[in-house]
Amino acid sequence: MSSQPVIPPVVVVGAGPVGTTAALLLARRGLPVLLLDRQPRPYGLPRAVHLDDEALRVLADAGVVEAFLEVSRPMAGLRLLDARHRTLAEFRRAGDAGRHGWPQASMFHQPDLERLLRAAVRDTPGVELRGGEEVVGLAEADRSVTVTVLERATGRRRDVVASAVLGCDGANSTVRGLVGARMRDLGRPDRWLVVDLRARVPLPVWPGVHQVCDPDRAATFMPVSGDRYRFEARLRPGETAADLTGAALPALLAPFGAQDAEVVRAAEYVYRAQVADRWRRGRVLLAGDAAHLTPPFVGQGLGLGLRDVHQLSWKVAAVVTGAAGEELLDTHRAEREPHARALVRLAAVVGRLMTGGGAGAVPVRRAVLAAVAGVPALAAYATDSRTPALRAGPLVERRGPAGRRLAGTLVPRARVRAGGRECRLDDVLGAGTAVVALAAPGRVAVTAAGRRAELDDVDGALTAWLRAGRARFAVVRPDRVVRAAG
Repeated sequence: MSSQPVIPPVVVVGAGPVGTTAALLLARRGLPVLLLDRQPRPYGLPRAVHLDDEALRVLADAGVVEAFLEVSRPMAGLRLLDARHRTLAEFRRAGDAGRHGWPQASMFHQPDLERLLRAAVRDTPGVELRGGEEVVGLAEADRSVTVTVLERATGRRRDVVASAVLGCDGANSTVRGLVGARMRDLGRPDRWLVVDLRARVPLPVWPGVHQVCDPDRAATFMPVSGDRYRFEARLRPGETAADLTGAALPALLAPFGAQDAEVVRAAEYVYRAQVADRWRRGRVLLAGDAAHLTPPFVGQGLGLGLRDVHQLSWKVAAVVTGAAGEELLDTHRAEREPHARALVRLAAVVGRLMTGGGAGAVPVRRAVLAAVAGVPALAAYATDSRTPALRAGPLVERRGPAGRRLAGTLVPRARVRAGGRECRLDDVLGAGTAVVALAAPGRVAVTAAGRRAELDDVDGALTAWLRAGRARFAVVRPDRVVRAAG
C-alpha cells in the first residue's frame, strides 16, 4: 500500500497581517506552512487603521473575523473640511451591516489585529512561525524552491525546501529583490507627518474621518478604536517631521480637541503610488506591499494585500497538491495587478482632488463637493465599499449581459436558511467552486461539492442581486469571486 507523498511546506515570508493571513488560509486548505519574519517579535506600533467589508471576507475565511470585530469599530463616514475647518461635505455611513453582513468600513489598531492573527497561527496545526530569520537566497527547481534562511541572532544559515514561496515582506521586500522585480511609479511620492495619539477621556469629535482639504496644509484626523486617534499632515517642501512635533503640534491638534492627548508616535511617512513590474517567478509570488504601495486616501493599503492572498491561496493549494497545472499561477498577476493599479491610481486622484491645487482650486473644490453631496446617488457612491471587478480572463468569464455585470465581483454574503437554521451564504458555499441559482420564489439553490440544496433567501438579497445582474445563476470561485453568470 503506497503512502501519500509528503508535501514540502509553503514558505510565507513576512509575518505582518498579510503574511499571517496567508499562512492561515493555506493551513485551512491542509497545507504545511513555514512563516518567517526577519524581526524577532511583532512591530508594536500602528500602521494600517482601516478595512472595508470586502477585506473582512478574507479574515472570515482565515477564521479571525469575530475576534477582529471585538477590537474594531464601525467608521461613521467622511467629513471634508476647508482650511478653517468648516464642513465642505459630509458622507455618512450607516452603522448597521452592509451587503456582506459587517459594517462597510471598520477602524482598528493594527497591533490588535496582529495579536489575534498570531494567536490564530499558534492555534492552527501545520503552521510554524519563526521570528528573527531572514530569507537571503532562493533557488528554484521544477516543482520546488530552496530557500536559504539566515538566523540573525547566530549568523547560521540553513536551506529549506518549499513547495512554493509567498513574498509578503512589505515595502522593502527581500523576496521582490531576489526575483528581480522592481517597483514602478504611478505618481509622485508625498511626505506626511503621522501622529498616533491616546486620550484619557473620549475627545469631543465627530466619529468619522476628517479630511482637511487645504492645499497649504492638508491634514487628516480620525478616531481609530478605543482611546486611540490618528492625525496626519502633509509636510511642505523643506519641512521635516521635527518642525511640527514640538511647539507647533498642539495648535495643529486643537481644532479636533486633541491638543492635550498623549503622543504615542510621531514620524514622517513617504506615501508612494507604485506597482511591481513582476509578481511571479516560478513558484515564488509576491503579495501585499511587496507588490504594490498606495497613498492612504481610499484606505485600501492593507485591504489590497488581504485580497491578494485570498485570491492566491486557493490557487497555490491547487497547484501544490497537483489538482491544477502551473499555469494557474499565471492568473495571480493577471487578476491582481490591474485591480491594484486601479485602486492605487484612484487613491492618487482622490488625494489630488481633496488636497491638491493652489488657492485657485479652493472655490472649485467647494462647488464640486457641494454638488456631489447634494445628489444622493453620488453621495452613496462616495461611501460604497465595493472595489472594481476583476478583469476578464481564464477565471473571470465576462460574457453576456449577466457575465458583464457580475463576473469578477464578490457574491454577497447574504443571509440564508437551511433546515430551519439561519446562516450566511459563505457557510454553505464550502471551500471549492459553487453555483448559486434562482429556485422557487424566495429561495435559491446552492450546488457545492457535488451536492445541491435549496435555501430560503432570508431577506431577498441574493434574489435581488441575481436579478439586478440579469442572471439566473452565478458560478462562485473559492475566494467568493464570481467566475461566470448567465
